[in-house]
Amino acid sequence: MIGAAALGSAILSGLLPFLIALVLCTGFGATTPAVAADKVLRVLAWPGYADPDVVKEFEARYDAKVEVTLVDSDEALWAQVHSKDTPPFDVLAANTAEIRRYAEANLLAPLDLASLPNTKKQLPRFRALGSIDGLTSAGKVYAIPFTYSSMGLIYDRRQIPVAPRSMLELWNPRYRGKVLDFNSAQHNFSFTALALGYPHPFQLDAAQMRAVAHKLVDLRRNLLTYYTLPEEATAFFIQHKAALMFGNYGTQQVELLRRAGADVGYVIPDEGALAWLDCWSMTRAASDKPLALAWINYMLEPAVSALLTQRQGLANTLTEPAEGSANAHIVWIGPVEDIDRREKLWVRIVSGDRSERF
Repeated sequence: MIGAAALGSAILSGLLPFLIALVLCTGFGATTPAVAADKVLRVLAWPGYADPDVVKEFEARYDAKVEVTLVDSDEALWAQVHSKDTPPFDVLAANTAEIRRYAEANLLAPLDLASLPNTKKQLPRFRALGSIDGLTSAGKVYAIPFTYSSMGLIYDRRQIPVAPRSMLELWNPRYRGKVLDFNSAQHNFSFTALALGYPHPFQLDAAQMRAVAHKLVDLRRNLLTYYTLPEEATAFFIQHKAALMFGNYGTQQVELLRRAGADVGYVIPDEGALAWLDCWSMTRAASDKPLALAWINYMLEPAVSALLTQRQGLANTLTEPAEGSANAHIVWIGPVEDIDRREKLWVRIVSGDRSERF
């Protein structure tokens, strides 16, 4: 004789295959095709370009998941793109010199401007893509301007009441142990060449390269340390009472320092300052090109671009900056003569190699 509990168990056991089949056929349960999980956008960017709330809004609007990877240097960006340990990225943010490098390496896909209607809201000089070196090739567009800043000199007003006139002040012996420098081969060689008066800071010959290397070795005497991220630089500057800093992130760093209570000034030296223009590009490896284009277009929405200025102190490409620098000597960064050579020399400089060995 079968008890009630046993009978119920037998009935359920017999019905189980039927119930499973019913679930599969009607589309309920864990086997339901997951639309959002299948739409993943992998973004490679700099701090402040893709804040969590900005990402969340995009995910909700396009029913997709966004995975953001942040970098702190051009070298790190290049390494991430070539990494075999992570899935390919769909979109990336890089300066114009790097964009040309990526395009020449056949890593970028041409952009369909018809899918980027927000470009029509940009300032005229940023809509003239053909006039910006590195963004176009053979009539095709590979990048859209997003944000920019000069790379000037940041100084502590309490220690330096009169604004410095030259980037060479970084080498002034009075600031021994009070200087911060950005950890990057590309920009250090270029800004030092500019400070030394070389007319083509991105195209140095062998003698000029050696002279710049010697100068960067000399700079170590004044260094507190090298930094990578702007937040890191802010902490070093305040905690260790730095006097001067090469502002790789420009006005973004000024904004962070002032919010942290530092009394800092910002100046474009008489010899000029490097300036970067960061752009969004789509990679050839993009798995969902319409979604990648949607991201670039979304980044150019007025509310999103405005956050660059409100939160980061960076200029955007839709509105004129509040504080113009019309008379300043700005040198937009360009491709350099030998990236590998600069990086190898920089490793030796940072590691403490002696000047006479260069």
